[in-house]
Amino acid sequence: MTPTVSASGLSLRYGGTHALDDVSLRLTPGVTGLIGPNGAGKTTLLRVLATALPADGGAFTVLGQDPATSAGRQEVRRALGYLPQTPGFHPDFTPFEFVDYVAILKELTDRGARHREVRRLLEQVDLGEVRGKRIKKLSGGMRQRVALAAALIGDPGFLVLDEPTVGLDPEQRMRFRELIAQAGEGRTVLLSTHQTEDVAMLCHRVLVMAGGRIRFDGTPAELTARAAGRVWSSTERDPGAKAGWRTGTGSFRNVGLPPVGADLLEPTLEDGYLLTLDEAEVSA
Repeated sequence: MTPTVSASGLSLRYGGTHALDDVSLRLTPGVTGLIGPNGAGKTTLLRVLATALPADGGAFTVLGQDPATSAGRQEVRRALGYLPQTPGFHPDFTPFEFVDYVAILKELTDRGARHREVRRLLEQVDLGEVRGKRIKKLSGGMRQRVALAAALIGDPGFLVLDEPTVGLDPEQRMRFRELIAQAGEGRTVLLSTHQTEDVAMLCHRVLVMAGGRIRFDGTPAELTARAAGRVWSSTERDPGAKAGWRTGTGSFRNVGLPPVGADLLEPTLEDGYLLTLDEAEVSA
């Protein structure tokens, strides 16, 4: 399958820190999850791919366009939908006004057609009834949906979402997952999140970043399988475990190298993620 995004050797330094350290990846249609600890380089990578930040080295293309040139960068931005970690809203704008403003920036010049598209997207994210209400009076979940509607303007072939479910309650997060799944039908979505359950439920592929590098690239099932035989239950936290915590039943769930005869448990994606981070620390 021809990749929507192809990147090779991306690097970027902030002083003595490698925010991106020789990052190469290929993204195809569907939802790809990007997970990693704070400071891993996730937001930096998203900003580079969204052409909001230039890399120090390496190259990438989006839908065959090279953003290293002015013309290519313009074409990439036309084909891109971007929801940053902290969307910048004018508080006195309404959802309709904000999404319409983004549509104008995306060069949708036919006023009637543009307004129909804005209304359609606000209905799609279930904000049709509040499209005339000031954004400053909306809940956090509603504001995130306004930002998603803006990112979807112009039917982008590549959608970049940076922590879209942060701060949302469980019901809001469930609704947002549904919207992201719909957005991933027929287009390429790169979703950065700290919520491993979002990745398990939404993504056909997962990337784990740590220290500015991609430490894992595969399916959620493959990441989960990395913890097979390395998760066990005990009556107290095992001091030899890489991680361990008391569960709701009162027993401890341990991740690492189990002792002989341990009561092994079925691994989760989060277990595979924790072990991948531990391996990254060892190799650093």
